[in-house]
Amino acid sequence: MKNLISPEEQYGSLFLALHASRLWSDGKMLSDALPLASPEEINAAYAEQKDKPAFDLKAFFETYFRPNPSRSTTFKSDLSKSVEEHIARLWPVLTCERDQDLPGSSLIPLPHPYIVPGGRFNEIYYWDSYFTQLGLQESKQVELIQHMVDNFTHLINTLGFIPNGNRSYFISRSQPPFYALMLDILAEEKGEEIYAQYLTALEKEYRFWMEDGKAPDAAVYGHRVTTPLGALNRYYDKKTSPRAEMYQTDLDDAQKTTRPAEELFANIRAACESGWDFSSRWFKDPNDLASIRTLELLPVDLNCLLYHLEFTLAKAHKINHSNEQSSYYSSKANQRKQLIVQQFWNPQTAFFHDLEHSTMRPTASLHLGGLFPLFFGIATPAQAQAVAQKVEMSFLKAGGLVTTLETTGQQWDAPNGWAPLQWIGIRGLERYGYHDLANTIAQRWTQLNTRVYQRTGRLLEKYNVVNIDHPTGGGEYAVQDGFGWTNGVLLKLLKQR
Repeated sequence: MKNLISPEEQYGSLFLALHASRLWSDGKMLSDALPLASPEEINAAYAEQKDKPAFDLKAFFETYFRPNPSRSTTFKSDLSKSVEEHIARLWPVLTCERDQDLPGSSLIPLPHPYIVPGGRFNEIYYWDSYFTQLGLQESKQVELIQHMVDNFTHLINTLGFIPNGNRSYFISRSQPPFYALMLDILAEEKGEEIYAQYLTALEKEYRFWMEDGKAPDAAVYGHRVTTPLGALNRYYDKKTSPRAEMYQTDLDDAQKTTRPAEELFANIRAACESGWDFSSRWFKDPNDLASIRTLELLPVDLNCLLYHLEFTLAKAHKINHSNEQSSYYSSKANQRKQLIVQQFWNPQTAFFHDLEHSTMRPTASLHLGGLFPLFFGIATPAQAQAVAQKVEMSFLKAGGLVTTLETTGQQWDAPNGWAPLQWIGIRGLERYGYHDLANTIAQRWTQLNTRVYQRTGRLLEKYNVVNIDHPTGGGEYAVQDGFGWTNGVLLKLLKQR
């Protein structure tokens, strides 16, 4: 596969100079820029020119690169259209056709069309795509869902796993493993033989999460953590350097703490694999990014997703008439289910929490990851009842569900709500019969999305669900418009109600 060299390796001192200059507000734009000459030519020109008195770094960049334009920023909304019609008009705007290889670009070419989230996100993203596909299913875009699944299968077969996104700087980590859930959507449309068709890729996906690094004697290695009670999983990135897409930001954060830089970067990167970058759930001190400790935690949502992957593998092998393998994965799924029910449940708070793997004790953070055991049917009825009460009492706000109960300035904390977590919460509560609460969440979320659209013509990456007349914010970049998973979840909820 081409384009696997990350931008910092490809462009060396030029890359460092561009990010250190602070001439551009978003480091991702620099790492995604499209080269107008070969990397060898660009690097030679930089070496020859950089020490000259009149050298202008910005002019040099503009000579040899052009920004990768956002697919959604030039789109003009028509407020005479309903929000459903708006989404229908957005799908082709957010669709990237089969990629062309461009040497020196950070984009990993994919063989089939796909949907990008929008705004600054001009590549496919792993867990985003499942929630986008919910809307594509309602739009009868089954072929596009198939193409996206086949792109992810292509990545599994060529890289051994699905990276965070199809960028060279993402190949050291993945994202929440939703591949099996994408197959659930495809199987709804095309029949259960889909599971057998993609069985080899499912197996490779599972090996990545369970055997990455192949150090069977290590208690903690890669994504796998061997506890006295059984194997569980954490988020993990193979690199310990600053992120290419936020290079200078990471260096700046490292300067603010006495903590070893590589340790900080490793935990920041692991949080990026979670998709929750960033949230107080990963911090020892909720208000201090420097206390991030993602690698020390066993996330409840990740382990629920891997339960579903094991469950899906058992089903796929059964369809494939490999009964011994089906029994093996069924046993793995049941073991993990019991661990989630027993270990991730905190009777003091009556909620599911992340665990510190060194102590197997729950973290203090209350967050919507605790609804994943309901979404997958893992929770006992008594646990589900307690979670529903906590959701109604603490997480339910005027615009839907708030992500955590901490207000920190991080984007995956209060007052923000996110489409994927609304969907997980709504479907999880419905699964256990809490239809009134689920309907209330859905109504508040869809009304908020629709109000913002009618006022601004935009569907956003995230929303302020606490103060619904106030803009959302937080995080490392401006609020993005588009937006793939917002469109998908909103359309699914509107069509089903």
